[in-house]
This record gives sequence, structure tokens and C-alpha cells, in this order.
Amino acid sequence: MTVVFRAEARRTDVWQRIGTWLEGHQRHIRRTQWSMAAVYGALLVVPALLPLPDHTATLWNNVTRFAQFAFWGIWWPFVLLSTALVGRVWCGLLCPEGSLSELASRHGRGGAIPRWLQWPGWPTIGFAGTTLYGQMISVYQYPKPALLILGGSTAAAVAIGFLYGRNKRVWCRFLCPVSGVFGLLAKLAPLHFRVEPDLWSAHQRSGRPPGTVNCAPLVALKTMRGGSDCHMCGRCSGFRGAIRLARRSPSHEIIYVAGEHPKPWETVLIVFGLMGVAAGGFQWSASPWLISAKQTVALALIDNGLIWPLQATAPWWVLTNYPAGNDVLTLLDGGLLVGYIVATALVAGTAIMALLAAATACLGGWRAQRFHHLAQALIPLAAAGVFLGLSAMTVTQLRMDGIDLPLLLPVRAALLALATAWSLYLAWKISGLYAVSSLARGGATASVAAALAVADAGWFLLFWLW
Repeated sequence: MTVVFRAEARRTDVWQRIGTWLEGHQRHIRRTQWSMAAVYGALLVVPALLPLPDHTATLWNNVTRFAQFAFWGIWWPFVLLSTALVGRVWCGLLCPEGSLSELASRHGRGGAIPRWLQWPGWPTIGFAGTTLYGQMISVYQYPKPALLILGGSTAAAVAIGFLYGRNKRVWCRFLCPVSGVFGLLAKLAPLHFRVEPDLWSAHQRSGRPPGTVNCAPLVALKTMRGGSDCHMCGRCSGFRGAIRLARRSPSHEIIYVAGEHPKPWETVLIVFGLMGVAAGGFQWSASPWLISAKQTVALALIDNGLIWPLQATAPWWVLTNYPAGNDVLTLLDGGLLVGYIVATALVAGTAIMALLAAATACLGGWRAQRFHHLAQALIPLAAAGVFLGLSAMTVTQLRMDGIDLPLLLPVRAALLALATAWSLYLAWKISGLYAVSSLARGGATASVAAALAVADAGWFLLFWLW
């Protein structure tokens, strides 16, 4: 027992030392951030100034192809993965938008943050909007749409930083389109900065100077219990002797913390955003249902003498329009694309919400807190689905250069199975906090299992049936 305790203490000391190192090397971290911002800017701007790659271009001899692979084949999927593994380290240590926004805030107007900007629905609306718009203009395939969306987001981050706060990341805290997603995934991370209330109180009673720390993402450090909002920058490590980097169970925050303060907009993001809009965004180009719908609508339009929706196009910043590459969306294509994604979100989201409501009813009647807490159990599967959808871009890019990844379908199946099992385990544990009987707990878990099956069905269609 003593040996086990000492081994655990040594591991704890390792994490604490890492947190202390981060706190003491902020200058090196800032240099890394500026290097990342320079690389980010080059990969974003240079391809937009070059001609589109021809059929002979590869990842290794064409800047545009390399930038596409860097952004959509490596950056996005593996930033999401890293967030689930080590928290929002990307946000705190590497993200160009965060560092540029904080720099602008340091030298900006320093205005008070208005109430409208603090509305909790902005990250969810931003995620759904950018996902849908990105599909309309083919952001994964072309450099100008990438510059428009990513560059536009960065410009907005700098503008918000200049207007509001002082040395803060107001954009990251309230408006970033992916901050909500990162916040959800960070709940799964086995590392976090732990706040010890007893040590905090002891420091206050000791009469020692309180000290200061600049928490750029505006986290209330004293009451921080999870990693959802923390950017893992390390600035607060050791603050008042009560904050340190530590391990935890990957399921702890969802089971024991997420239910204390229900967040309806997180439920909307999980169910209608990650399991709806994002899933539809990945599926539409492979869906035979969309092809069938297009044929049906086109015939109906022709029969009624309406030919222009089948021929009219829009600028590339409204709908994909690259005639040289034989890639043009007509108004009919664009309308059906948007309709398909919205319909997928509404159908899948409504079914999942209904099953979550049934699970809540099994636990003793309707209570909003239980409903939103049960929705948190879906996070592992929602995260796995988005990772698989984005990593499909990785696979596509590699296949274009003749590189096939072995065991791809078994790996996808294993990841979905593990994520589903984890979500089911979370549902079982959460139900146990509220259930008055084993039957009620089993009924609630079974309802959540049905909701997970709805989400899994969409990925089965995409990867195995279509």
C-alpha cells in the first residue's frame, strides 16, 4: 500500500511540475504562439493567391494541396483529439486567434463587455452557421473559402479583442465558433487544473498577499471545478497554493460536475450541432437520398417550365463556383444541400431529444436538470463522430496521392463502438444519481442507448452502406 501511495505521489508531482513549468515559461509560450500565428497566416493566405492545383499536384509538390492537408487533414481532427486527451491546450498555448485577440486587447480600448455579447448561445449558433456556410462554399476543397471563413474569424477575434476587455480573450470566451465544441471535449480530458477550496481558504486566512493572475479566458478561478472553460495555459498554476495540474477520471466531470449547472445551449450543441448539423455536413455529398431528391425536384421544375434554378449560379463566396474544375453548384444544388443538412439536424436531433426526454421521465418525472445532465452522456459519441468525419478528409487527401490507410473500416468501427460504450456507461452512472429503483435506472439507460443508436445509424450509412 505504501509503495502504491508513493508511486501515485510521484505521478502527481510530475503533473504539478509540468504546470509549474508552464507558469514559469510564459515568454517561451508566447514565442511559440507567434510562430504558430506566422505559419497559420502563411498557409491561409499564400494558397489563396496561387492558381488552383491541377491533376498532377500532390501534397509534396504543391503549396495549396499541402495547406489543405495541414488544415483539414491534420489540424482540425487532431486538435479535437488533443482537446479530449489533454484539455484545451491548443487554445491556451498555440491558437493564433487567441493570442492575436489577447494582443489586441492589451493595446485596445479596454471597453466593458456588453450583455449581448455574453449570450450563451453564440458559440452554438456560430458553430452551426460556419459549418453550414463552409459546406455551401466547399471550405475543405478550396483556399479562398478557407481564407474567408478562417481569416474572417481571426479578423473578428482581433476586432473584439481591441474593443473589449484588457489583456483578455473575450472572443474565445463568448464568441468563438468552436469554443463550445472545445469546451465539451475538454470535459473528457484526464488532465485539468484542480482548485483545492481548503487550500484557497487557508491562504486567505493566513494573511499572506493575495497575489494576482491574468486569466485571459475569464474563468472564475476560485470556483472552477472542471476543465470546460480552462485554456490550460498554466498561468494560474500554484496560485494561492491552491491550483495545480492534476489527473482525474475522464468521466468525472460529466458525471459529477456537469449536472450542477445545467446549460441548455450545450444540449443544443451536442444534439442538433454535433449529432445533427455536423453529421449532415459530412454525409450530404455521399447521400443517395440527396441525389434522388434533386432528380425529383428537377423534373418537377422542368414540368412547370422553371429552368432557371437548374442553371443559375452564384459567386464562389455564396455557393461553390469553379467552372475550370467542373465544380459548380446551381441554386437548386445549394438549396438542396442546405435543406439536407437542416433536415438531418432536425430529424436526428428531434429523435434524440425525445429519447432523452423519455430517459428523464424514467427517473421520476420531468426535471430540466436531469434532462441536460443526461445529454452530457452523449459527448463521447458526438466527439468521436466529428473526429471520424474530419479524419475522412485526411483519408481523402492521402488517397489522392495513392496512399491507403490499412484497417480503416475496422478502426472506425472500433472507435464508434468504444465511444458508444463510454456514452452508455456515462448514462448508467448519471442515471444512478437520480433513479429511485434499478428499473428506473435501466429504463433511462435504455432510452439513452436508443438515442446513441440514432447517431450511430448516420455514421453507418456514411461509412458502410453508401
